[in-house]
Amino acid sequence: MAKVEVKQLLEAGVHFGHLTRKWNPNMAPYIYMERNGIHVINLYKTVAKLDEANEALQKIAASGRKILFVATKKQAKDIVAEKVANVNMPYITERWPGGMLTNFVTIRKAVKKMATIDRMKKDGTFMTLSKKERLQVDRLRAKLEKNLGSISEMTRLPGALFIVDTMREHIAVKEAQKLNIPIFAMVDTNSDPRDVDYLIPSNDDASKSIDIIMTEVTNAIAEGLAERKSEKQSGKEGSDEPKADKKEKSAAKPTPEAVDTKAAPVVAKTPEPTVNVEATKEAVAKDSAPVDLTKVEGIGPKAAEALVNAGFDSYAKLAEGNPEKIKEILTEASSRMAHLDPTSWPKQAKMAADGKWDELKVWQDNTKGGVE
Repeated sequence: MAKVEVKQLLEAGVHFGHLTRKWNPNMAPYIYMERNGIHVINLYKTVAKLDEANEALQKIAASGRKILFVATKKQAKDIVAEKVANVNMPYITERWPGGMLTNFVTIRKAVKKMATIDRMKKDGTFMTLSKKERLQVDRLRAKLEKNLGSISEMTRLPGALFIVDTMREHIAVKEAQKLNIPIFAMVDTNSDPRDVDYLIPSNDDASKSIDIIMTEVTNAIAEGLAERKSEKQSGKEGSDEPKADKKEKSAAKPTPEAVDTKAAPVVAKTPEPTVNVEATKEAVAKDSAPVDLTKVEGIGPKAAEALVNAGFDSYAKLAEGNPEKIKEILTEASSRMAHLDPTSWPKQAKMAADGKWDELKVWQDNTKGGVE
């Protein structure tokens, strides 16, 4: 992953903050100085935080989860829509629909309404309506497309949120916090960084600043998606190899006609069982390798790291763990975990350990953030 340089951020105006009288004191660690009544952001800290956020976003993208981008301000919406569409991620650039996350089932019904209208147009049902009804349906379709068209492929809650200007998108922040969804955001000097899990101190008003940050972020997501694609391809190639070996063995096996029945009988010795030590070690290492715990709804990258450090490095161990102990570990990683029901994490981990991914997906879609 190519790192962005401080000089590039400086040229894009990422360092310009808000007026000093509008600042949030919690942003003090990320402010370099004050000049002409304006705070200047420390770009070295911006680079460090951007790298940290990109690494986490790459992991989420590689796990197959969606990252929802939210940017409704005028100077950001077109840039976000263009950059995010290239990596096939959902985005909201018109208006944040209330309950987008906390009432996701209802939002999905509205999205399915669009598919129903499209189906009516294909099978000819649409033309059986009166002219007035067709006009109303067309207007409804256009409205739904404008507000929800970009999330039509998002069939479940996102793995993370990326927000431009947390002050403007405060409703999205609150909903994500309620469901314990990790929040990534461009945070200016007038915003509160405590609401964000992965902040990027930067100017969230200038289009050049938004453009360079979004370019770096989407590049990291593209790398994560490429990594996931290569893993899938290598998995398919691995599954094809045993079939080829089986064919070779069957071809090498002699037919009954080829056996010389007149030859003297040979007493076959039972071969001693051999153990492939290297293969056994490799299998054990594979079984004990840490898994991606972020596939469990409600566990973000930080929380997953805390669980692995505590010894819960597999779905099986998490499934057998004490819910209260798991909650204690997660609460230390993020204070927002304190009010959540701890019994859902072992339940999800049990389904993952048994390989019941379809059942797990249905369960996650029918609950709010993995919490019953």
